[in-house]
Amino acid sequence: MKILAARGFPPIAAPDARLLILGSLPGQASLAARQYYAQPQNAFWRIMGALFDAGPDIPYARRAERLRASGIALWDVCQSARRPGSLDSAIDLATVVPNDFAGFLREHSRIAWVCTNGATAHRLYRRLVQPGLPVRAQALPLHLLPSTSPAHASLNLAQKLERWRLLANLLAA
Repeated sequence: MKILAARGFPPIAAPDARLLILGSLPGQASLAARQYYAQPQNAFWRIMGALFDAGPDIPYARRAERLRASGIALWDVCQSARRPGSLDSAIDLATVVPNDFAGFLREHSRIAWVCTNGATAHRLYRRLVQPGLPVRAQALPLHLLPSTSPAHASLNLAQKLERWRLLANLLAA
């Protein structure tokens, strides 16, 4: 059975965004819904609700707007890659095509921090993206946050939320 490459989404970002959150690649539920973090058990939108009033109880377009208004950009490291299922561990690394971060960061020059949603996004960004960026963009502080995926069960929602509070602290600085 041939596995087709999954293609990511355009970023959610205002021109004046100050913080970039990166996932790896949308999972099956997200691809079907054409929305970031559409898998109901994923804690991302519950955490965004607690931090920025962008929770899953409001329409997706409004959640995206609240992130933009808070200075947050949301994107994935992978523009495309082959992956059977939705687990990051199943991404075929040889097929990863990263997004155009040099162009994105040039257009969003106020980005001061990059935060990754989980270890896979962090590894992919460090290996495939960061070395090819201009020096200024390479030097942006990079923060690894625990994955909001239900597959990352070593932390409960409260523990994940506590670590994700870093976003609000950075934006308040």
